[in-house]
Amino acid sequence: MAKVVEVAAAVIERPDGSFLLAQRPSGKVYAGWWEFPGGKVEAGEPAERALARELHEELGIDVRTAYPWITRLHAYEHATVRLNFFRVMEWSGEPHPRENQAFVWQRLDAPMAEPMLPANAPVLASLALPREYAVTDAENFGVRDMLLRVRLGLEQGLKLIQVRDKNLADREAFARAVLQLSKPFNAKVLINSGPGAKDGMHAMGDGIHFTARHLMALTERPAHGLAAASCHTRQELERAMQLELDFAVLGPVRRTASHNGAATLGWDGFAAIARGASIPVYAIGGMRREEIEAAWRAGAHGLAMISGAWDRAAR
Repeated sequence: MAKVVEVAAAVIERPDGSFLLAQRPSGKVYAGWWEFPGGKVEAGEPAERALARELHEELGIDVRTAYPWITRLHAYEHATVRLNFFRVMEWSGEPHPRENQAFVWQRLDAPMAEPMLPANAPVLASLALPREYAVTDAENFGVRDMLLRVRLGLEQGLKLIQVRDKNLADREAFARAVLQLSKPFNAKVLINSGPGAKDGMHAMGDGIHFTARHLMALTERPAHGLAAASCHTRQELERAMQLELDFAVLGPVRRTASHNGAATLGWDGFAAIARGASIPVYAIGGMRREEIEAAWRAGAHGLAMISGAWDRAAR
C-alpha cells in the first residue's frame, strides 16, 4: 500500500455561512486548482497543531476555535492523502495570502470556484448538511400537534427532517403531510426504514434513513436521494462509511425516556467511535440545542433530536 500523507485541512467559516477556499500557487502540483486551506502534518505532530501552524504560515491567522470534523482518504497520481478536516469557527487576524496564493470567500448557494481538487469536492455535499436533524414523534405528540410543530420548525429554519414513527397507524399519510409542509421551505425529508414503511414509501421523500439492522444487511446504497443510518457501534459506523452514505446518526449519548435502559455512550464514547469518520456524524440521545459545542468538540457534525427538536417550535 502506498504511503499515506497526513494533511490537516480547514473549513474556515464566517457567521454568514461563507467559507474560505484557496487556490494552489504556481509551481505546486495541481497549480490553479481550488482547495480548503491547510497542509502536511509533520511526523509526531497532532493534526490540530499542524492546522494552526499551517493557517498561520499560509494566511497569517491564529486559530482560536477548531472542531474535528470528517476525514477523507484520496489517491492522487502523485500521492495518497488523508485529509483531516477541522471546522474553524474563531480566529484572530484577517486572512491574507502569505504564499502568493489567491483565495475567495465561497458560499454554497453561489457559483463554485473551479476547478476544485477532486479530494475536496465531495466535502461540499457534507458541508451543505444542516447542523440540526429533527426526528418526528407523532406517536407521542399526536399527529395534529406534531404537524403543527413541524410547520413552526420549518418557519424557524429547519432544513432536515426524519419521519420516524415506526408504529403510527397511518404512517404513510403522516409522511405525505410532512413532505407537503416541507416542500415550500426546500427542507429535506428522509423516511425511516423501520416497521410501517410500506413498499415504495421511501420514494415519496428525499431519501431514506436506515435502522442499524437494515444498515448491516445493505449491500449498496440507494441510487437516488439522501441515504443515512442509525449507528450505535464503530462496526455499524464503518459499514455506513463503506457504503458511502451521506451521513450517520450515533448514540445514544445520554439516557432517553424512550430507551431508558439502553447503554449510553457519553461524549467520550461518542468521540472514540466517531473519530476519523469519513462521513458527517450527528449525535443523538437526550440532545438539546445548547449542547451543540460539546457535540462539535466530540467530532459531531451536529445534533439529531427527537423531543429536543420541537421545544423551540412549541413556544
